[in-house]
Amino acid sequence: MIGSILIADDEEEIRNSLAILLREEGYRCATAPDGNTAIEALKEHAYDILITDLKMPGANGIEVLEQALEYSPNMLTIIITAHATVETAIQALRKGAADYILKPLDFDEVTHRIENLLNQKKLMQENKYLREQIDQEFNFNHIIGESPAMKQVYRIVKRVSSATSNVLITGPSGTGKELVARAIHSHGQRSSKPFIAVNCGAIPKDLVESELFGHKKGAFTGAISHKDGVFVAAHGGTVFLDEVGEIPLSQQVNLLRVIQEREVKPIGSNKMVQFDTRILAATNKDLGQEVEQGNFREDLYYRLNVVEIPLPTLQQRKEDIPLLAQHFLQKYSNELNRPVHGITSEAMGALMSFEWKGQVRELENIIERSVLLGDNDFINLDDLPESIRTSSTEDFTYDSNSLDNAVQTFEKHHILSILKRTDGNKAEAARLLGIDPSTLYRKMERYKIEL
Repeated sequence: MIGSILIADDEEEIRNSLAILLREEGYRCATAPDGNTAIEALKEHAYDILITDLKMPGANGIEVLEQALEYSPNMLTIIITAHATVETAIQALRKGAADYILKPLDFDEVTHRIENLLNQKKLMQENKYLREQIDQEFNFNHIIGESPAMKQVYRIVKRVSSATSNVLITGPSGTGKELVARAIHSHGQRSSKPFIAVNCGAIPKDLVESELFGHKKGAFTGAISHKDGVFVAAHGGTVFLDEVGEIPLSQQVNLLRVIQEREVKPIGSNKMVQFDTRILAATNKDLGQEVEQGNFREDLYYRLNVVEIPLPTLQQRKEDIPLLAQHFLQKYSNELNRPVHGITSEAMGALMSFEWKGQVRELENIIERSVLLGDNDFINLDDLPESIRTSSTEDFTYDSNSLDNAVQTFEKHHILSILKRTDGNKAEAARLLGIDPSTLYRKMERYKIEL
């Protein structure tokens, strides 16, 4: 990880020697001959690492450290000190310094310490953006559906995951656009890097530029510290611009330039910051129509829409409703500690015939409600809201009127679908089903499931 470093030391030989060495290692370096100059530099730029001597004219190293932490809390500081001031260096560690080095300097040790600190900062950033979620949680196993419409989505996702092209995910609210975006990220080469999702419709209009592009401390009222915009913060990874159609027209030209040039200028700065970040976007609007009405820039639309992934509505994939309902049933039965084992045929018929205007999200909410409020081992028709009960126009049955046979048929179908999603990996399928592999083998034998 190559970072930017500020070196503050009143000894010119040490200052210049360090700068030359670190530049040869590929770091971007700036220098300051005293504490006051260092503080002014910190006001102008957010460095990854500050290396400062303890004793300097003007502000001393402790004062520079305090200013560094105020301007940029994520900055890491190394204190340079003589043997006689080790106690002061320890005080600096207590105040927030990351490390200290004794004079005379061992340059190999300096580069080693810097490398370790930058690696530490990288890990901190990855934790901040919940790396554990994007490694495993948001893969194809969490996008439920075996319908032809969803299989087409899977094919496109697999194809675009290995590329760097911009992708526009379209569909009504509640169809799972962010899940698809996370699946693209987790199956690509950037999966170990940050995934940052930003809901463009939830950002106040006067803060859109700050959120996307960042700002310097003092750039406007309330800017109490430096802040990286989402494109820089996700460097190496992916930014997901959810509801991109809500970005104000006045900011769309700035977004277009950022996407084209792959660099941003934070508010209050006169310097451009480059980034390497993949851009995924999503909308529940018809952006083509928005362009015709003058609400969305045509050039930005085509820049974002290199590849479009239209997500089907629940009405277009009704055959997935039993799978989705069972998935949410298992999820909330575990989370709410409610031993609900299934859904009756009558209740499933109502779910199948209901017009889900809120899409998959609405179905999930209904199942959660039914698990929470139901008193039986199975969700029945009376556990569903009246709007769903009264809309039922068809019965949903399996091969028998027997509830036991219906449950067994559904269980066989569900096991088959999980095995398909894991490409026949029985150990992984058992893990997803929440059962022991031996139990899975017995059920496969019972239901005569062969791969």
